[in-house]
Amino acid sequence: MAAISRADAVWEGDLTSGKGRVKVASGTFNEFPVTWASRAERTHGGTSPEELIAAAHAACYSMAFSNGLAKAGHHPERLNTSAEVEFVPGTGITTITLTVRGHIHGIDAGEFQKLAQEANFGAHAADLRAQLLRGSLTHARCARCAARRFTRISATWIAESLVAVFRPSL
Repeated sequence: MAAISRADAVWEGDLTSGKGRVKVASGTFNEFPVTWASRAERTHGGTSPEELIAAAHAACYSMAFSNGLAKAGHHPERLNTSAEVEFVPGTGITTITLTVRGHIHGIDAGEFQKLAQEANFGAHAADLRAQLLRGSLTHARCARCAARRFTRISATWIAESLVAVFRPSL
């Protein structure tokens, strides 16, 4: 049986002076405000759709990486994943950068890097790209983000970083 998640948004007014509210059906957190300024300028507090995408991507990637590590016989004590989503007004999302640090006993840098890269392909949030076409508010399509991937492993093997840069096709 499929798990269905839902969120609701209300927008009042035009784009630049209007405001909106978003809430998630689970009730995990309270309804929160959104504005164009909080989205395009990131200087007015509040959240944005891109911040929510970043949260979803970081969580999804952490689960995929944890699963890949376990299947390879490694059991992470902790994974810390950060996702940054770059939004350019008039263009949309241009870059998603993931950074993960892990505390995993018995893994070398090469294995960490290999499994971290494989997790990119298992993270379903990376697969979904909603696109509003001109004249249609109902079209969404799934497309794997075309990706150039950059990885760096630190000198310490307990905590390291994978930075994967996704450049969605527009």
